[in-house]
Amino acid sequence: MAVHISNHPLIQHKLSILRCVDTEPKKFRQLIKELAGLLTYEATADLVTAPVTVRTPLEDAQCFELKESIGLVPILRAGLGMVEGVWELMPSSEVWHIGVYRDEKTLKPVQYYNKLPIEPRVQVCLVLDPMLATGGSAVATCDILKNWGVTKIKFVGLIAAPEGIATLQKAHPDVPIHLAAVDSHLNEKGYIVPGLGDAGDRQFGTG
Repeated sequence: MAVHISNHPLIQHKLSILRCVDTEPKKFRQLIKELAGLLTYEATADLVTAPVTVRTPLEDAQCFELKESIGLVPILRAGLGMVEGVWELMPSSEVWHIGVYRDEKTLKPVQYYNKLPIEPRVQVCLVLDPMLATGGSAVATCDILKNWGVTKIKFVGLIAAPEGIATLQKAHPDVPIHLAAVDSHLNEKGYIVPGLGDAGDRQFGTG
């Protein structure tokens, strides 16, 4: 599937502020929320709808409503900041948390939290993570969701490294990737360059 890089002026403007080392956690969290909403607006353009008749104050109107139910899957912990921005657009969406962290020595994903119900109640899952770095956490999350029974998955992030995109596409070629930017490369510690630093630390003031 394709990689979608948004060139929307609002997204690019907000991303420039997000990257700045002087942006404080409160503002950083607000920008993560806003960017998540804007990117999700673009990522959900192909959701399936069904016709519905709505009574207006004047007469009936032929409209459309979403036919597919949506699940939001933030990868803990950095993905948490993206949920509210998406939820404001789709308040009926279910939210399921998956905890995956990257081992700092091996750079491999380690799952530590998963509270998915036995059977999926949604048709579409949006995997939320600000940074697609090595791609390991995204791949592991998509593995979990497919094993759970979800067949339509989209990844929504802010910034990616080419290495992370390649890893996710190789493991899950059917998962479209929606981003605000693709950066140069990963450094030896697995951080995206130029990136924005540690998205979790900058959101929660723990850096």
